[in-house]
Amino acid sequence: MAPTDPKKAAAPVSIGQPNAQFHQVMTDTSDQKKEAPPTLEDNSDIIDASTFEQILEMDDDDDRDFSQGIVYGFFEQAEQTFKKMEKAIEEKDLSELSSLGHFLKGSSATLGLTNVKDGCEKIQHFGAGKDETGTTDQPDDNISIDNIAKTVKEVKVAYAKVERFLRRYYGEQLPAEEEKDDKEPEKEEEKEEKKEKKDEKVPEKKDEKKEDTKEEEPKKK
Repeated sequence: MAPTDPKKAAAPVSIGQPNAQFHQVMTDTSDQKKEAPPTLEDNSDIIDASTFEQILEMDDDDDRDFSQGIVYGFFEQAEQTFKKMEKAIEEKDLSELSSLGHFLKGSSATLGLTNVKDGCEKIQHFGAGKDETGTTDQPDDNISIDNIAKTVKEVKVAYAKVERFLRRYYGEQLPAEEEKDDKEPEKEEEKEEKKEKKDEKVPEKKDEKKEDTKEEEPKKK
């Protein structure tokens, strides 16, 4: 056989190159799987799109740095206000609670956070010794404090939902099943408690039946 032409010989294969290409493909694929930012239209139940769009109009065409700064500043403001509210509830300071409710109502209304705004307005009224609408007097301060404590919890839930939405809106990648993970352990614990209760009840019934039969046997003899 004639010797092979060195020019026609196969070129050496680089082992590192395919691995780099494979890594690039996997990276691109993982990027495509990232959750897309939510839209204002799909979350109209927690944020007023027309109001929030007025904030977005102040951004430059290339980025959203300005509006993001306002929103993230509100996050810090809200967290501090909630802490002050908890302290005021402990001290039963209705005047302070009314003032804090009014303050957070205004800043949340500026961003179009309707549920947070409505809850804070109730806190403002309760703190002023009124009902939630602000039209009827509530002379019992203890009832007002209880109403505020309940409403603060509701506002925190509403705030957590809209905060999560806005963070994702500005590109943060948050775990999609974060809320589900918190609920699952509770369900498992409930199931275990039910099983334990059933296991405790069954032996008691059996023991009672045995005692009844023992008491009846001597009578028959």
